[in-house]
Amino acid sequence: MESTATAATALYRGAVPACTVEAVTDYEGFLALEPLWSRLVDEAGIDHPFVRHEWVRAWWECFGAGKELHVLVVKAGAEPVAIAPLMLSKRRLYGSQVRHLEFIWSVYAERFDVIVGRRPEDAYRAIWTYLLNQRAHWDVLLMHQVPAGSATLEEFPRLAAEHGFRVGLWRSGDSPYVPLVGSWESYLKGLHGKHRSNLRNRLKRLSQLGEVSLEVVSSAEGLADALEDGFRLEAAAWKGQAGTAIRARPEASRFYARLAQGAARRGWLRLSFLRLDGQRIAFGYYLQCGNKLYLLKPGYDPRFAPYSPSNLLCYLVLRDAFERRVAELDFLAAADPWKLEWTGASRPHYWLYVFPDRLRPRLLHWGK
Repeated sequence: MESTATAATALYRGAVPACTVEAVTDYEGFLALEPLWSRLVDEAGIDHPFVRHEWVRAWWECFGAGKELHVLVVKAGAEPVAIAPLMLSKRRLYGSQVRHLEFIWSVYAERFDVIVGRRPEDAYRAIWTYLLNQRAHWDVLLMHQVPAGSATLEEFPRLAAEHGFRVGLWRSGDSPYVPLVGSWESYLKGLHGKHRSNLRNRLKRLSQLGEVSLEVVSSAEGLADALEDGFRLEAAAWKGQAGTAIRARPEASRFYARLAQGAARRGWLRLSFLRLDGQRIAFGYYLQCGNKLYLLKPGYDPRFAPYSPSNLLCYLVLRDAFERRVAELDFLAAADPWKLEWTGASRPHYWLYVFPDRLRPRLLHWGK
């Protein structure tokens, strides 16, 4: 696949100055993008951490083996206006080798998108023109976990349809979140009565065993021990048995440790623990970015399951967030029943597939 970052690989002449696209395919070039990448994330108003350079870098260093960077930088004249964080990978699908041009993504990122700081219509068309010119080198374009309302879900299907490409859109799930408006007391009163009663009862019973408290680790001090305890708790119940815990994959452990170190430096980290007489019995891997809390991974000690330690930890985290005037707590991932006890609000997400008008991509589209 053409990978020079010096020649204009695509040119859209519908605006002045024209938009060009450069493909960055080497790791050093990717590292050099950090300052402008961060600036464009801020200009785009993206308040979650999943497309920030720090996140993508940690992900690539832990999961990028066997894949090729293909980050598209859109410039209006000499000024960067957008980034499409893509990679090229090959994997078997329906018995044949399929070339995926896709987001730098895996299940560990709950939300992703193109980063568009300015001139969105021109930027999307410039990216599409590049992809169109390179269509012989990919069999499917895959954009994972794009939030509802994103221009990506409108622009790429429209542009693809203009050129006879096939498009698929799959709703991957809705992620619950809690808008932290009003006071903690008024929010608590708005919860279902049975849920409030269960919380009071279990907190009272757990308090009879010892002092119950919230602990937050947000700096490098004590971080290694906190991660060790957090990963242990995250694997202690069903996730460990199912093989889906962080500890089940060495690269996942490295990723979350590296992410925590970077988040501590940036002031984003909030590893939260429910403690009983100083013993950590429940865990929440939280990041606070853009004055919003994001729950990446929860876990608890199953010996304390009768007390619903994860829910009690959530109770204390929410109370603390209201006191600190945080704007929102985003549970991320699927709409699990325990999350819906705390909120009725959720965000839909979609996977967008685009297939070139060739035989094999047409067959893949039919299979999908």
